Amino acid sequence: MPKIKTNRAAAKRFKKTGSGKVKYSKSFGSHILAKKSRKRKRDLRQSHILDEANMKNIKRLLPYW
Repeated sequence: MPKIKTNRAAAKRFKKTGSGKVKYSKSFGSHILAKKSRKRKRDLRQSHILDEANMKNIKRLLPYW
């Protein structure tokens, strides 16, 4: 049986935590920051945990992870 390719775009965007959850960074935090509030920019700096609804899709993209 052939190997399954890992989706490289997903591999660069998601990391697995020690407990098996998926961690990712929010978008919209790198430029055009003048119009965004302090609170919003502060929240964008934090990493977030992926919800269960999207976990199945990410696991399909990252088979050996």
